[in-house]
Amino acid sequence: MKSHAQHRQPDHSKGDESTIGGYSAVHDRPAAFEGSDGYSYSVELIVEETGDAEAVWGGFILFVKWGRLGAQSPEGHVESDYLVHADTEADARTQLGQISLAAVKTLLDQLVAERSGGRERPWWDAMRDESVES
Repeated sequence: MKSHAQHRQPDHSKGDESTIGGYSAVHDRPAAFEGSDGYSYSVELIVEETGDAEAVWGGFILFVKWGRLGAQSPEGHVESDYLVHADTEADARTQLGQISLAAVKTLLDQLVAERSGGRERPWWDAMRDESVES
């Protein structure tokens, strides 16, 4: 039986783990953050054609929001606008991957705050909700 979660030793020869693309390469898994709402979010880098002749490819970040209890399943998502534009898919993916982890975390918190109308959820509310659901 194969385990879903495996711990692999980081391979620092694969990139700079302080960037979103480097982290994924070094650790062989997507980065994940706790949002300001107390939920866990995994990071997916998305590159797609924009339809714009001047910048054919655009890249944005999709943050998948995960449930807290029971089976780990997505509960929603937030996504950025295009963060990079390029003439090729490879260039857009490279540029997107060079964004620092700190900038990605800041972006996540901004998107969560926008979705919640600027109300950040204190940690004690999240803990109280978890104890009620148990």
